[in-house]
Amino acid sequence: MAFLSKEQLAIIGFKTIGENVLISDKVSIYNPESISLGNNIRIDDFCILSAGSQISIGSYVHIAPYSSFIGNGKIILEDFVSISGRVSIYSSTDDYMGFGMTNPMVPSNYRKVTNGEVLLKKHVIVGTGSVIMPNIILETGAAVSALSLVIYNCKEFTIYRGIPAVKIGDRKKKIIELERKFNAAVNGASS
Repeated sequence: MAFLSKEQLAIIGFKTIGENVLISDKVSIYNPESISLGNNIRIDDFCILSAGSQISIGSYVHIAPYSSFIGNGKIILEDFVSISGRVSIYSSTDDYMGFGMTNPMVPSNYRKVTNGEVLLKKHVIVGTGSVIMPNIILETGAAVSALSLVIYNCKEFTIYRGIPAVKIGDRKKKIIELERKFNAAVNGASS
């Protein structure tokens, strides 16, 4: 996998960009002026970042191949979030009930689109092939199993699975202690 150089990243025109940002040269980026990137981020091959109002990605985040972030609502990933391959996050969706026509080639006055913020808080992990719909919050430490459909908010340190995703168990909170140790080590090393 070839990553874009620091110079290539600067030319793209992100709203903000941190240090140690590794973005594959095979990523598709739309509306970069609405995309903010923290530090220590890796975005792998064939991902799509299509920002409507905003995409904000915190620090120490990995986005695996073929994942996509699409829609007019905000999509926010806080620190230490992990997105597995082929995850789709939508902050907009067409109406499926027949109250409006569908697809972006139809003028908006004939459509009925739902737009809503998607927020993934710290330490969230989303398994491969999962889909997250608009107006969703995954609280700190929530875990979504592979091939799940998230249409309801996910509680902190809870594991979800299925279509639609439902709670199947609790997640250990050891990662909070590890984050403290990690931050102490990183801050100690930079002093």
